[in-house]
Amino acid sequence: MGNCRPHNEDSGRVVVTGIGMATPLGVGKEAFGSKLFSGESAITDIKSFATGTYPSHQGAEVTDFSPRDFISLKNLRRMDRISQLTTAAARLSLDDAGIAVNPDNRDRIGILMGTAFGATDVTVHLAETLIRKGPSFVNPIVVPNTVLNAAAGNASIELGFRGVNVTVTHFAVSAEAALAYAISEIRRGAADYILAGGVDIISPFYFEALTRFYALSPGDGKTEACRPFDQDRNGMIVGEGCGILCLESRESAGARGRKPYCELTGLGLGSSPTPPIQWPTDPAGIKRTIRRALDNADIGPEDIQAVSAAGNGGLILDSIEAAAYTDIFAKAKDGPAITSLKGALGESFSGGGMRACALAMSLEKGAVPPTVGLLNPLSPLSFVRGEAKTLPIENALLAGISFGGTYVYLVFSHYQEEEEEN
Repeated sequence: MGNCRPHNEDSGRVVVTGIGMATPLGVGKEAFGSKLFSGESAITDIKSFATGTYPSHQGAEVTDFSPRDFISLKNLRRMDRISQLTTAAARLSLDDAGIAVNPDNRDRIGILMGTAFGATDVTVHLAETLIRKGPSFVNPIVVPNTVLNAAAGNASIELGFRGVNVTVTHFAVSAEAALAYAISEIRRGAADYILAGGVDIISPFYFEALTRFYALSPGDGKTEACRPFDQDRNGMIVGEGCGILCLESRESAGARGRKPYCELTGLGLGSSPTPPIQWPTDPAGIKRTIRRALDNADIGPEDIQAVSAAGNGGLILDSIEAAAYTDIFAKAKDGPAITSLKGALGESFSGGGMRACALAMSLEKGAVPPTVGLLNPLSPLSFVRGEAKTLPIENALLAGISFGGTYVYLVFSHYQEEEEEN
C-alpha cells in the first residue's frame, strides 16, 4: 500500500472516462458503435490465411487498421500484431479521456490487460525457426513478443506511462478479470488512471487448435454461423480485437471536468470444479458469482436492466448461462434485456474488453445492441433480436464465463451528476 493515496468517498468510486477500440467492426468507438448498434456483423470468410483443409472457414478479423496511425516507426518495427492493436486502443482510450501523458502524471497511469493466448503467431514462428534452422537464425527482436505481457509493455513504452503494468491470463475471462483487478486498484488508490481491457488475435495455430477440439461451427456439419442462444446453434466462430477502457476515480474525473460514460459499481468472481478444457455444466457457479457482483454494488436482480452475455453459440455455454439468468431474474417484473455481441464479433476469449466498451456506450446511449444470428431463442428470456432496443439503463451486467469453470461478473451503472443524486 506504500504508493496508495488516501481518498474520500468519491475517490473510491470508479468511472469510465475513455474508450479505445481496434475491432473487426472498426477502429475507434465511432466506427465500432455505428455498426454494432445497427446490427452489423464482422464475421466473414477468413482472409489472412488459407482454411481450405478445415471444416470451418469463418472468423471476425480486424482488417481496416493502419498501425502507423498510432505508433511511431521506431517502436512499430519491434511490435507484433497483438501489441499494435493494444497500443492503438490504449492511445485512443487516453485521447478519449482527455489525458496527455507527461512527467507529472506518467507514474500514476497504468495498464491492466487480459489475453487468453497472446501472440500465438509469433510463438509458432519462433518455434518453427528453432526446430528447422536452429537458434542462430532466430531474430532477437521476435523473442520479447512471445511473452504474454508484451502487448501491455509495448503500449506503455510507446505512450510513455510508468504506473502499474500487469497482464492477466485467465482463459475466456481474461479481460473481465483484468477489469476487476483494475477496479480494485483504482478503489485503493494505487493509480490515478488505469487502461484496462483485453486483446487476442486469430492465427493459424489458434484456429487449428479450436478445430481439433471441435469447438467451431459447424459442429454438426450443417451451415457454419454464430448463433448465440439459438436452438440451432452449432459452435462458435473465432474473433479477434482489442477493447480498452480508461478508468479513474469519480473524484478525479470531477476535478478534470470530465463527464464519465458510466460508473463501475460491482464485481464478483467465482469458480466451479471443471476440467481445464471443458465448460461447466451446472449454472450454480454463475449464479453465485452474479450475486457477489450485485452484493458488491448493493443492488438486487430487479435493479438490472441489461446483460451483455457470454454466450457464443456453443451448446453447453449458452444453455447454462440462459438457465442461470432464468433463475436469477425469475422475480424481476420483465427481466433485463439480454444480448450477446459474439454474433457480430466472434469469440476471441479476451473479447470482454470490446464488450465492456460496448456496454459503457450502451449506458450512455440508452440502447442495447441486438444479438446477431439469434432467430429461435432457446428460452423465453428477453433477448434483444433484430435491432437495437432503446431503454433507460440504470444498471447492467457484463458476463464473463470460461471453460475450466471460472466466472467474472461486473456491474456497470448509469453515471449520475451530483444534482441528480440530491
